[in-house]
Amino acid sequence: MTDHIWSYSTESGHLAGIDLTGWRVEAADGHIGKVDKHSDEVDDAYLVVDTGAWIFGKEVLIPASAVTRVDLENYTIHLALTEQQVKDAPEFVSDKHLADQQYREEISQHYRTGGPFSGGTGAI
Repeated sequence: MTDHIWSYSTESGHLAGIDLTGWRVEAADGHIGKVDKHSDEVDDAYLVVDTGAWIFGKEVLIPASAVTRVDLENYTIHLALTEQQVKDAPEFVSDKHLADQQYREEISQHYRTGGPFSGGTGAI
């Protein structure tokens, strides 16, 4: 896991410059959707995951630090999040939330308090 919520960990196998659009996304306990959009920017890396019919077409923003493994062979991204944690995440609206710092802090808080990054330190 990385020290910064909006950065990929070096252990994830993520390679900057690879187009992840359309890749399958797996939570720790099952399939949650596919990558609709992503960023490799330093300290601003994320995935926008389209959950499709799983939770009524909701898109969610996933900080890059939640990525545990990028499977280049099977075009699959594995997360350190459960299906429920993703389902409970605030809905993402691209036009409204992409540059919204308050929304980013809300996402950070959501995963700090309900995610694998909790545990009293508050650091993702």
